Amino acid sequence: MPENTAKLSKNITPDNKPASGVMLQQVLPFAFLRGEAIVDKPQDLFIPPDALEVILEMFEGPLDLLLYLIRKQKFDILDLPISPITTQYMTYVELMKDIKLELAAEYLVMASILAEIKSRLLLPKQAVEEDEGDPRAELVRKLQEYEIIKKAAENIDELPRVDRDSFVAKVELAENFVPEILNSQVDLAELVSALQGVIKRTQAYEHHHIQKESLSTRERMAHILTTLKEAGSEQPYCDFSDLFTVKEGKQGVVVTFLAILELIKESLIECIQTQIYGEIRVCLPRQG
Repeated sequence: MPENTAKLSKNITPDNKPASGVMLQQVLPFAFLRGEAIVDKPQDLFIPPDALEVILEMFEGPLDLLLYLIRKQKFDILDLPISPITTQYMTYVELMKDIKLELAAEYLVMASILAEIKSRLLLPKQAVEEDEGDPRAELVRKLQEYEIIKKAAENIDELPRVDRDSFVAKVELAENFVPEILNSQVDLAELVSALQGVIKRTQAYEHHHIQKESLSTRERMAHILTTLKEAGSEQPYCDFSDLFTVKEGKQGVVVTFLAILELIKESLIECIQTQIYGEIRVCLPRQG
């Protein structure tokens, strides 16, 4: 039995009350191993040095680190102060060496670039025939391009994403599910809308020729009634668009439409629609 547990048991009577009347704090185990409480830390417990790492800032590369230092110090990226940036950059690289050396390779390359730019800025300028460009220009250009790409990536990440921001509902219908079909009456506006779709199809069959066509509304009415009567009991209707022959052109479409309106007026046919904005169907009057 551990020492602190033994001391606690001496001060407690069999009825779990302290003998002196003073409340003592109960020793709590810090772990359970196979159901057994462990109060004291084992003497041979080994904790690796890198078992716990706390990383305050995560950067995706040297350009990301440079951009962070520039924005943090509120420097002008077009007038980049190399000396303080290099000092802060090297401080982070030294810290990263102590934590994880394999991550410092590409950062050391950038450190050498910063050191080269700093040395070129410190060297006295000599009179030459051609003026040498600003040694910071190439680094500034890369930083500007990286900032644009990083901002675009952040904007894309904020867009709604399926299975992250929105989830598609998947509900299976019951085996005994039967859809309810409502045969609603069709008004004139929906007939005109369906007519416009048929007229657009006739434009593909227009020909530039002059020929007199003899189309009779009465003949077309009889043809529509014959078509509906021959439809059969299994499917006692025809789709509205199937009654038109687009090869006849606009004149044939108008004659067919007038024939349908006349048949509806005389209550010889009915137009129904099984679902909203669905296909309009023409059928004979239901016997009731």
